[in-house]
Amino acid sequence: MRIINTHEAKTHLSKLLECVARGEEIIIAKAGKPIARLVGYELPKHQRTGGHWKGLVRVGDDFDAPLPEDLNDAFGVDR
Repeated sequence: MRIINTHEAKTHLSKLLECVARGEEIIIAKAGKPIARLVGYELPKHQRTGGHWKGLVRVGDDFDAPLPEDLNDAFGVDR
């Protein structure tokens, strides 16, 4: 793990990305205080598929209807 400052990170981003691609982890610091961690991207372990809840969830016809005035007032919603 290597710690570098923000100026160096901006100046040498391409080289830093090459290091990260080889498995290195880089900490980016500002005024000596760590603010970000640069790590390699990992693909998801499995592909997500939709439709698992199909037929199990029902959305009411009035789902996006305006809320009653007293509920709007409770949340401070201006109309």
